[in-house]
Amino acid sequence: MTTLVICIDRSGAIGRATNVPMPVAGWEAVRSLVTDAGLSDPEDASVNCLLESLRVARDLRDEREESVVAVVSAESDSAVGADRSLAAQLDDLVDRYDPRAAIVVVDSAEDERVLPIVESRMPVDSVDRVVVRQARDIESTYYLLKQFLADEQLRSTVLVPFGVALLLLPALFYWFSAGAAVAGVAGLLGAALLYKGLAIDRVVAGAPERIREALYAGQVSVVTYVVAAGLALVGGFFGVLSASDLGPAEPTIVQAVEFAFAAVPWVAVAGVTAAVGRLLDELIRDEGIRTQYLNLPFVIVAVGLVVRGFAGYFLAQEAILDPFETAWFVVTPVQRLAAFIVGGIVVSLVGVKVASDVGTETLEEVIDADRDGK
Repeated sequence: MTTLVICIDRSGAIGRATNVPMPVAGWEAVRSLVTDAGLSDPEDASVNCLLESLRVARDLRDEREESVVAVVSAESDSAVGADRSLAAQLDDLVDRYDPRAAIVVVDSAEDERVLPIVESRMPVDSVDRVVVRQARDIESTYYLLKQFLADEQLRSTVLVPFGVALLLLPALFYWFSAGAAVAGVAGLLGAALLYKGLAIDRVVAGAPERIREALYAGQVSVVTYVVAAGLALVGGFFGVLSASDLGPAEPTIVQAVEFAFAAVPWVAVAGVTAAVGRLLDELIRDEGIRTQYLNLPFVIVAVGLVVRGFAGYFLAQEAILDPFETAWFVVTPVQRLAAFIVGGIVVSLVGVKVASDVGTETLEEVIDADRDGK
């Protein structure tokens, strides 16, 4: 059986340079083609591809293996027409020699794209890619850049943020100082890379569809999420007011702690509201109550208690928060912090207990248990 050594020219440069009908097969015919192509354009990489095909065929012959060297060159400027002409030439070679297998010789990534067409007609034992030694690094870089530019996702991820940054840089230099301009551009690039790297774009892209499905399905969580967002905004508003009441003389860290102390209760209530809405959706669907949805409200309350306790402790140390007093005793800042920490741990343990007891039950089982208890 014959092994076919095929030099592939998807660009059609060999056929245009030599005006020889394709395909060309046989040692002498390909040697003559090398001379014609080299005289036409000595700098063309296709000449090296033809010479490599002859070398591979010679090595197979030295190993006493029957081989035929052949050249196929596209005869159309369009990608589809070029591939179809190459397919027809390959069919001609298969009918003529009935090869056992093929060794494909290419000189570019573009030629290598024809490989599936060859594999659909005969087995391919090897692919020999020819790169001119003096330009190996340059050509490899060129094909890497070409692949990069052909990938739409990579272009939108890297080129678009850098393009926007370069457009903004002159304006920022004009209106602000050099340091502010560089910092602004660096922040923009960092935000863009995080936006893509953390897959925030997928969440944003899928948000309208999820909201539409939630509205059509009549989910309670849609309303509770809106309420939770409003409560969080209220918490932030009260936190800013409390921090501003301290005055500019207070350190920034103290103002931040005051903000957290005032905002945490509202934010915790917002989180519990959102979690309860999701829990009600689970109950309405009658698909069983998942443990994480039961435990989440307790975790939010526990974290809120601990954060408020630490914030109150620091404010009490700065004499901003008055100690809690009763007719019989005065609660010190340490005792207050300990009470909040213990409260958070107790609430968390209660959540774990409730989730383990109820989390595996469906709504019908809960209702039946309540009826049996009555």
